[in-house]
Amino acid sequence: MIRLASSSESRALLLEKAGIAFIQESVDFDEEAIISTCPKNFVYQATLGKYRANLEAFGYEDYPLLVADTVVTSGGKILRKAKSKEDARNILNTQSGSVTSIITCMIYHSSKQKIIDISSTEYLFKTFDKEALEAYLESGKWRGKAGACMVEGFCKPYIQEVRGHESTAMGLNTELLKHFFDFS
Repeated sequence: MIRLASSSESRALLLEKAGIAFIQESVDFDEEAIISTCPKNFVYQATLGKYRANLEAFGYEDYPLLVADTVVTSGGKILRKAKSKEDARNILNTQSGSVTSIITCMIYHSSKQKIIDISSTEYLFKTFDKEALEAYLESGKWRGKAGACMVEGFCKPYIQEVRGHESTAMGLNTELLKHFFDFS
């Protein structure tokens, strides 16, 4: 059993699918204060901040601690969580018909080991249909998503090519976790 220090439904679903037993609880960390133009540096700093906050709150002695963060980049820009529908529209239009990289950093800490990983998955998206884009924006499902992107939802029919693991794009590289541990 591990402690998933994240409120992400996608990360919880990934652990369930991987057969990894977990409890889900976390304390917040304000990543808005992070200033970085390098996507890998940004996602590392955000994950490290979350790790420190959750380590202080929970430790890792009773349950190993797992913390992660994800950033989306396209067109040379870090695409953070959209603050409004118009912001989400601009972010998604940047990804439409382009290569988008989804970078996830995770820190796993148990009494036996500590793993820090930064993985990336690249998607080549076809041009998004304007009506479908507007329907997605109206649904509000983009809220709280890095880059307003849902590769398992809205973006899925527009995927032309993938390089990397879908789990990384969904917020947690479970393929890597399964190689290091016996979670049964």
